[in-house]
Amino acid sequence: MLRLSLMLLATMVGAQTAGADDGAPGAQASAGHSDGARSLGKGRWERRARHHGKRTGKMIGWPAPESTLLAEELPKPSGEIRIYSANYKDEADVHIYNPDGSYNVQALAEIGHIFKCRRSGLEHDIDTRLVTILSHVYDHFGRTIELLSGYRFQRRTTSNHFHGTAADIRVPGVPTRKVRDFVESLDAGGMGVGWYPKVNFVHVDVRQPPSYRWIDYSRSNPDARDRLPPRGFKRKNPES
Repeated sequence: MLRLSLMLLATMVGAQTAGADDGAPGAQASAGHSDGARSLGKGRWERRARHHGKRTGKMIGWPAPESTLLAEELPKPSGEIRIYSANYKDEADVHIYNPDGSYNVQALAEIGHIFKCRRSGLEHDIDTRLVTILSHVYDHFGRTIELLSGYRFQRRTTSNHFHGTAADIRVPGVPTRKVRDFVESLDAGGMGVGWYPKVNFVHVDVRQPPSYRWIDYSRSNPDARDRLPPRGFKRKNPES
């Protein structure tokens, strides 16, 4: 029990560098606990994370057990995506593939427009691996994906959002836990998936392995200082 408690405490520290706003975890922080995660399995890690998170109102994370990852990549999705920006009240309904199977540049540009930074209005190329995951999500649920946060032009440059490799999403009418479970089922390695029950969304990102999971019971602050644009930045067309 003592060993298990110490491992849980260690992963709490690791989660602080692996969450939605802090980018990929360091190799030492994640690799050091991969054996423990593999032996405990997803179920026991999640139960302990939920118990601790509800009690403290904080985040706790763990490396995804290898037994929960796909042995090989999934076949391509349909390529259809319908996604709605909660910040800009705008929607994209696109097909991301050309007839030859390559990515459609115009469709990716439309996705990048939907993902544009809420505070700066700037756009960024969105990683095609993330776009592919979103197409799988749309295929599975058959409902418009609501995007709460995509690209962020922010002070903390280690965030996956800053690099166009992360999205905070929900699917209207579908419990976020079900969305989280489905997104996790797509992981063949190199994904971060976080569940935010208090604010009702799922974070998904693509990253260097190992994959990471976390649950955050805090109330996310969209106006946290590290999410603001760099000092001195002036938006040309301020939001009304």
